[in-house]
Amino acid sequence: MPKKQVCGLFFILLFLSILSGGVLLAQSGGGDFLNEAPLSPLPAEMTFEEYQDMNRRLTVGLALAAVPLPGMIHFYAGEKKTGWLLLGSAAVGVGSIIAGASMADEGDFPDSDFDLLVLNPGDEDRERRFEEVPVKIEGADTTFRLKEIYREPDGTGAALIAAGAAILLFDIAYDFIHGIRTIEQKRDKVRFKYGKKMQFGMRPEFDYRKQSVGLRLAVRF
Repeated sequence: MPKKQVCGLFFILLFLSILSGGVLLAQSGGGDFLNEAPLSPLPAEMTFEEYQDMNRRLTVGLALAAVPLPGMIHFYAGEKKTGWLLLGSAAVGVGSIIAGASMADEGDFPDSDFDLLVLNPGDEDRERRFEEVPVKIEGADTTFRLKEIYREPDGTGAALIAAGAAILLFDIAYDFIHGIRTIEQKRDKVRFKYGKKMQFGMRPEFDYRKQSVGLRLAVRF
């Protein structure tokens, strides 16, 4: 396949994957992109970063996994440095695949011991070569059979494609597994920290109008 078609197909698939990821992201929030948590009292010492960590949702992280851009889940988890590293590594992988595909298209025809019939000479995309293999000789007349030969793929190009694909697969897997785990750990850490500071108590209560006595559960930080 010509390298222009390879690049075009790659970017089309990338666009469609991003579009489908956006649809999943909207669906995961029930149609509400913000999907805010209800407003409630917070401990005075809680920072804004801890508040964000406490409210990160795994559903959003799983929806972002549909976007074929490694690092998206780490960006959502607040790990920007790791996100940029994964995104940069993925760019290197994509560049390696494109370079390998372009080199594979530029492979040379193998040498031949026979005379060649060349169609569309000089046109890399349309050039075809045939060996004129003699199959019958009668006096001064010789009958030939045409055997097409093909370009030999460049081993360096294949290696670059394999290396680029391996980098992308590793980045996607690491972003998904480690990113989801990071979201869980951050949520658990904040909830554990402030959950230990919560103090429960019972307070008696008397309603003069209803002439009733009861107990009220109180939670204090």
